Amino acid sequence: MTASARIHPSAVVEAGARLGEGVVIGPFCHIGAEVELGAGARLLSHVVLTGRTRIGPEAEIHPFAVLGAAAQDLKSRGLPGALVIGRGCLAREGVTINAGTPAGGGETRIGDDCAFLAYSHVGHDCAIGDGVVLSNNVLLGGHVHIGDHVAIGGATVVHQRVRIGAHSFVAGLSGLEGDLIPFGLAGGNRAHLFGLNLVGLRRRGFSDARLAVLREAFRCLFPQETGADVLAARVESVAADFAGAEDVEALIAFLRGERERPLCAPRPARG
Repeated sequence: MTASARIHPSAVVEAGARLGEGVVIGPFCHIGAEVELGAGARLLSHVVLTGRTRIGPEAEIHPFAVLGAAAQDLKSRGLPGALVIGRGCLAREGVTINAGTPAGGGETRIGDDCAFLAYSHVGHDCAIGDGVVLSNNVLLGGHVHIGDHVAIGGATVVHQRVRIGAHSFVAGLSGLEGDLIPFGLAGGNRAHLFGLNLVGLRRRGFSDARLAVLREAFRCLFPQETGADVLAARVESVAADFAGAEDVEALIAFLRGERERPLCAPRPARG
């Protein structure tokens, strides 16, 4: 614990907790003995940090958030796990982020500059990239993997072991049961693939030329027919036709990657 930390008299900081320079801990917070809190982090009030939890610098954590609690996995009850959160992350009111489990690699890991809005939940053994936004009441099951700069709309539920590719967007009130491609736009109950996240990509600075290449590759990959065998052949064709196009190569690598869930695909055309 550093001399520069500001701790409200009503807060409980257990012996062994490590606090960085300039940490502010507000009223009625509870910091466990194995917690490490980075420099400049702010806990407003009524925050619980527990377990083997490491939170990077400049975090902002709002009331009634609970970070690092044991996995809600009955098979792993009582087994140790960890939570690692990067720099500059925001957790709003009531956010819960669970620790990992030995069966899932031992830790839940979150990148830099993520925002978890009110009452969102991250299950055990999730891996989340940089710049990810979970809107209010988003629920992630265990073992979900999310790439960089993904946004998920409010009250969306993501099935366990789903992969969500970088720069994609999931609309609010969705139920995402399958893997969502990088740069994709999906929504609905159950969610299907609408197309590319063009609005989000433009906001991220993607040029018109870059988007044109992605759009052409998408049209080649996902015309009206959606059979799995046909898609596998298209993946190899697009990989050859767009060799050297970095964004398309990222999309192809995702589609070639190991999956535990079906692919979130376009809704079949109605005859």
